[in-house]
Amino acid sequence: MSTFWSLWVIGITLINLILVFWVLMANRKVAVSDEDDPENRTTGHVYDGIEEFDNPLPKWWFQMFLATFAFTAVYLLLYPGMGNFPGLLGWTSAKQLEREEQKADNRYSEVFGAYGAMPIEEVAEDSKALKMGLRLFANNCAVCHGADGGGNYGFPNLTDTDWLYGGSAEKIKESITHGRAGQMPAWGALLGEEAVINVSEHVLALGGQTHDAEQAVLGAKIYAQNCVACHSADGTGNAILGAPNLTDDVWLYEGTPAGIRQSVRLGRAGLMPAQKDMLKTDKIHLLAAYVYSLSQEGSE
Repeated sequence: MSTFWSLWVIGITLINLILVFWVLMANRKVAVSDEDDPENRTTGHVYDGIEEFDNPLPKWWFQMFLATFAFTAVYLLLYPGMGNFPGLLGWTSAKQLEREEQKADNRYSEVFGAYGAMPIEEVAEDSKALKMGLRLFANNCAVCHGADGGGNYGFPNLTDTDWLYGGSAEKIKESITHGRAGQMPAWGALLGEEAVINVSEHVLALGGQTHDAEQAVLGAKIYAQNCVACHSADGTGNAILGAPNLTDDVWLYEGTPAGIRQSVRLGRAGLMPAQKDMLKTDKIHLLAAYVYSLSQEGSE
């Protein structure tokens, strides 16, 4: 905060406190002339036969207001509230958050640590561990992959056995820890629209879908020149590169002729954020076990 805005906050705060204090002190007593009946002081306002009395605040109420001003003065000395003044205690919300996180880590590190020493496959069979993994998944993964892990358009289904980078327990943990960056280059400008259509027909043929045979033959030549390096000659993909298998009926994006042409024409870019800077190793281990358990259920 700049010096100007710091002084602005301090000034506004002090002015408001002074004005409120003045209003309180100015109305602590009501001036009454000798002619006035001390038991019948009114403001002169009458509504529906009801008169508004003008009596001073009860003593205990007035003293309570004074106590709030004393509390305010002490608070603004101890805690930040006056511009750039940090307060005598040096409290900040960031430090408070760090302390709370440390308390939580101290409380749960023993539990998480016990599971962290176990193989992921064993953790995936522990019901208590899976309940904790479910909560971690709901807080960190469900927004993309769905509450049930079933995925969304552009986000993989975690409940089946189809994996871009491998579905072993260690590969899943690796994906969660370091993230993944998928990149399908756009071929439209390089190949032209006719070639895009032809190679898309070849991809349909690889997957056993309805296709135009003549266009698929032409597309096979284009595929061999431009796509084999990632997707392999038979279209089964490459887990090292994260290149998807084109021969099954599992699609990260739309697997229709129009959807495949869109992917070839404009390319695709997917990003799985790395969790290593957001979650501790033990939590990632639990999360990996939960995701692994989802895929095992899907394989049964």
